[in-house]
Amino acid sequence: MALAQKADVTSANAPTIDQKLARKFFHDMLHIRRFEEKAGQLYGMGLIGGFCHLYIGQEAVVVGLQAAMRAQDTVVTSYRDHGHMLAADMDGGGVMAELTGRIGGYSKGKGGSMHMFSREKNFYGGHGIVGAQVPIGTGLAFAHKFKNDGGVCLTYMGDGAANQGQFFESMNMAALWKLPVLYIIENNRYGMGTSQERHAAGELYKRGEPFGIPGRQVDGMDVMKVFEAGQEALGHIRSGKGPMVLEMMTYRYRGHSMSDPAKYRTKEEVDKFRDGQDPIENFRSYAVTNGLIAEDEMKAIEKDVREKVTIAAEFAQQSPEPDAAELWTDVLKD
Repeated sequence: MALAQKADVTSANAPTIDQKLARKFFHDMLHIRRFEEKAGQLYGMGLIGGFCHLYIGQEAVVVGLQAAMRAQDTVVTSYRDHGHMLAADMDGGGVMAELTGRIGGYSKGKGGSMHMFSREKNFYGGHGIVGAQVPIGTGLAFAHKFKNDGGVCLTYMGDGAANQGQFFESMNMAALWKLPVLYIIENNRYGMGTSQERHAAGELYKRGEPFGIPGRQVDGMDVMKVFEAGQEALGHIRSGKGPMVLEMMTYRYRGHSMSDPAKYRTKEEVDKFRDGQDPIENFRSYAVTNGLIAEDEMKAIEKDVREKVTIAAEFAQQSPEPDAAELWTDVLKD
């Protein structure tokens, strides 16, 4: 596998952003990073059980794309979903409480890490079955087209899910009906413990070509490039031209889940991405160098993020566990 090279944080090709958007980028990426670090700590303390897939290293993907969205757009993703929830402005306390299985969580403590939702924020879940969210996202896109509401469904998946049959079935239907869906492949280089080079033939952004769906490969470690690609793709889709595929080249620093020691890769490989392409540190350097965020503002944002994560963790631990009677609720809709 080719390893990452240090990013040029002063690239002349970077899209133009203002100070407000720069602060949002830095705040949201840092919020996801610190939240996930705290989730990892709570897991180690035994306060979070079951599976827990952290998003550390991939923050630029969802933050950049979220900034390109409109209010009517919808989101659906896989089980590596905490970052997507926070980027969708879901309350950190409600997310963390769900991780700890408490009644204050978004699914009343019954969904856990992989299954929580917020219709108010147009977030239609994390989903635990690999690739299962793709036909759901395609269905959400059909709803947007049927309602003619101008919305697009951003459907996230991993590189492993891009091999699943339902992805190809979904693209076929989306192309036939010109559905407003953006398929986002978060290529973090590994499908569980198997290198993408060993589990997937060809380039993933070209998977839609047999159906006439255009694709683009993007540096998913650079939030500004993600934002620019998201604007372009969403503009293409909103113009009525049908779906598009974006392959975000990113990297996860932790194992597949908290139970994965990640012995299938070297420390040198991880460090090369962390030291050379970290999305937060590179954007920090760019924002300071270009006068978008002052040093004292950086410190204020860092303080605000620490406080938010602390409050979320305290809420999660103080919220009671759901009553046993909750087993029988939210099963059927009248």
